[in-house]
Amino acid sequence: MSDKPLIHIIDDEDSVRRGASFFLKTSGYAVRTWESGVSFLKEVRHAETGCILLDIRMPEMDGLEVQQQLNERGVTMPVIVLTGHGDVGIAVKAMKSGAIDFLEKPFDTDALHEAIQRGFEQLNSEKDVMVRAAEAEVVLGALSDRERQVLEGLAEGYPNKTIAYDLGISPRTVEVHRANIMTKLRARSLSEALRIAFAAGMGEGRP
Repeated sequence: MSDKPLIHIIDDEDSVRRGASFFLKTSGYAVRTWESGVSFLKEVRHAETGCILLDIRMPEMDGLEVQQQLNERGVTMPVIVLTGHGDVGIAVKAMKSGAIDFLEKPFDTDALHEAIQRGFEQLNSEKDVMVRAAEAEVVLGALSDRERQVLEGLAEGYPNKTIAYDLGISPRTVEVHRANIMTKLRARSLSEALRIAFAAGMGEGRP
């Protein structure tokens, strides 16, 4: 067992495993790679606790299915989802299932490092859910009613066009509201804004 923080990389692409492994090892992490979610699940009971980088698009069992299995087995290791498709709906599902972040491939190394740091912070000190929710409500207080409606739509996993149709506004206006939301919440990515929304109980209208 290494005294370095451990990262489990689950991705069927050898180039991704090698690239991410090299970056993380040179950043001071221990790394174990897995070619599939199935192989990881077979060994998870005996796997050393760490942070999981989980690819969404994999044969046999995709990342969401792996995440569901981890939840059902009571595995509480923090999960960071990797997607090459920028699918907001998939990212929302992953975060509703407990993922701490999602990153688009090819991922930014700074964003990856920050997400991993959050993962280990979560492992080391879980904050009380009620405290997180109260903090989120305070932050969301800066939003207008319309901006909260747009954020609710995003938390439901809807694309801009659907949100625009539901609210009777143009997709361009939704984009403007999204930009304002990011600024007011001081969120550097959609996943940061979604974390705040979920903590406040948004996005519970559909599974």
